[in-house]
Amino acid sequence: MARRSPPVHIEVELARTAECSRDEAVIMLRHAFSRSVSTIKDGAFDVSMLADDALQSSVKSMVVFGAGSYAMPSSSFTLHFHVFRLSNEGGIGEELDEEDELPAYKMWKLPSTDFSGYWESLYFDEDIKSNLLRYCSTAMLFSHKGVDQTLVGFNRIVLLHGPPGTGKTTLCKALAQKLSIRMGSMFQYGHLVEINAHSLFSKWFSESGKLVSKLFSQLEEYVEDPSILLCILIDEVESLTAARTAAMAGNEPSDSIRVVNSVLTHLDALRTRKNVFIFTTSNLTDAIDGAFLDRADIKQYIGPPSTRARYNILCSSMCELQRTGLMQCEGEIQPFETSPSDRNDVSAMLHAVAEACDGMSGRSLRKLPIIAFSKAGGTPEGMAVDQWHPALLDTAKNMQAEREKKQM
Repeated sequence: MARRSPPVHIEVELARTAECSRDEAVIMLRHAFSRSVSTIKDGAFDVSMLADDALQSSVKSMVVFGAGSYAMPSSSFTLHFHVFRLSNEGGIGEELDEEDELPAYKMWKLPSTDFSGYWESLYFDEDIKSNLLRYCSTAMLFSHKGVDQTLVGFNRIVLLHGPPGTGKTTLCKALAQKLSIRMGSMFQYGHLVEINAHSLFSKWFSESGKLVSKLFSQLEEYVEDPSILLCILIDEVESLTAARTAAMAGNEPSDSIRVVNSVLTHLDALRTRKNVFIFTTSNLTDAIDGAFLDRADIKQYIGPPSTRARYNILCSSMCELQRTGLMQCEGEIQPFETSPSDRNDVSAMLHAVAEACDGMSGRSLRKLPIIAFSKAGGTPEGMAVDQWHPALLDTAKNMQAEREKKQM
């Protein structure tokens, strides 16, 4: 068999006014690329390069993944077009009975406008995002091809664990969004169901696993249609699975064992469904039941961002302030790798702040810009970056001092 060219994935968002179907758009795109696109590289693709008026009016945006940072001949790759429309149906709460004051879970139709930009907002040193996406896509492919799970073990369950604020839940939602886009040829659309295990467990503890069973029974209804991808996100999964160990030690009532067993039983049942993927998160990995850990295919640690990741997070925040006219900056933001002797004032400033934020979570880093802007007396007309920088550095140091106090 001849060796195939490296794959390149091109995600294509259709405009709401587009009249073509996904399949029709793919045909038009292949034709347009063969005629008018000679080179491609990673990042946003200029739709005006497509020599097709109908396509230009139908396509809202295009992003290329896997081609590399430098322009390369498009003919040297196998192009995969993933055409999609974003849905506005998001965050719908669902109750298990009329007496529920709070929804048992939230559901979004995928891909969703609510999660647009999540993928791009996450920065990790290692290739965590693409590795996880490749695994998720591979697991769904194996299911679609009917690979026997007793011969090749996979459960389509991923566990992200690490300290709070490091982006675990956001990454799960971003992966679900990406999976619904990349699997567009297999499924019409997707659903994401988010369950907060902590509230679920504490709310229904006295009723054992009965209402957990009811919850999963509702989810079973969504997977009856094989053309719909169902992604389930169980946040703080240790709240559900930690109880069995404590119960066996005599520290918790036997109800907790029934809750855990109910969860594990239903997860096993979902293994038979080819259109289900389960994402879980935990802040306390050591507290998770061993039987659940065995079921997770991937157990990925998500820690505090490195200096490089912190720099990129701050850069993205600053670019957003520039985009909205709230920040005036003459110099361009240079890549992290730029040597100290070649850095301009803006990049040197961001490096100094990134280094001062060692150990800070991504969630805390994202709060720095607005606090610094307010401290520096920002106005609707915006401010110069050299006014913002001292306040940003001062805010970072103050937040670090507060964090260290809490750790004492």
